[in-house]
Amino acid sequence: MKKIAFLLLTVFFFSECSKVPITGRNRVNFVSDSQVLPASFAQYQGFLEENKLSTNRAMTNQVKSVGANISAAVDRFMRANNMVEEANAYKWEFNLIEDKTVNAWCMPGGKVVFYTGIMPICANEDGVAAVMGHEVAHAFAKHGQERMSTGQLQQIGGLAVALGTSGRSQESQQIWNTAFGIGSGLGMLKFSRTHEQEADRLGLVFMIMAGYNGTEAAEVWVRMSEKSGGSSTPEILSTHPSNASRIRDLRTYLPTARKYAAKFNGDANVMLKK
Repeated sequence: MKKIAFLLLTVFFFSECSKVPITGRNRVNFVSDSQVLPASFAQYQGFLEENKLSTNRAMTNQVKSVGANISAAVDRFMRANNMVEEANAYKWEFNLIEDKTVNAWCMPGGKVVFYTGIMPICANEDGVAAVMGHEVAHAFAKHGQERMSTGQLQQIGGLAVALGTSGRSQESQQIWNTAFGIGSGLGMLKFSRTHEQEADRLGLVFMIMAGYNGTEAAEVWVRMSEKSGGSSTPEILSTHPSNASRIRDLRTYLPTARKYAAKFNGDANVMLKK
């Protein structure tokens, strides 16, 4: 199995590592914006052509207005912290789709969709800002690019296991492949939960930067929990933290987010962690 370890270490060694601004988390990302963004923008346009935009002018204007305010704060942060090239690459766009699904998402490069089904959970402008901040944070932290990178690493890991066990019995190969599949699958779920928590925290900072009430971020998840009746998939088997975990973490992180936002509004270049 030394071959497996050597191959995986080689891949990680040569992978491009960087830190997520504000949180300081180390990330592995070897997928460039030039590889991802054109396809992202095209897919987003295709989605809009195939789905119905909401005709509710008030809700649509609210989504667009909040999105513009939060993305402007993020853009100001990036330009103040020597991220001008990245800031220029974002093409922020915010649309509300007529759909009862309780969801919102953001594609790499800043293409955001809200479904009308999530608006009652948002309940008010600050609630919209909480969800918007979270989605904008996914794009800001390049979670999509990182997921693509780790997905490729997972494939390489599977290949390494196959190569490393090629001389063993079929039964032994199956055991190793099964163990790797389960282990890497659970690892990817945990990785996804890390992204969600990071987007929660970054989104909280961004919404406060833009002038919204950060206490509402946790309340969105209180309402989400009430809608679900308290039932959810066990966290270890889920791509997202539990509602209770998110509520607790957002409330705990709120004072830190307020400090970050206050520092940013006073001196825009003090927040970037090296």
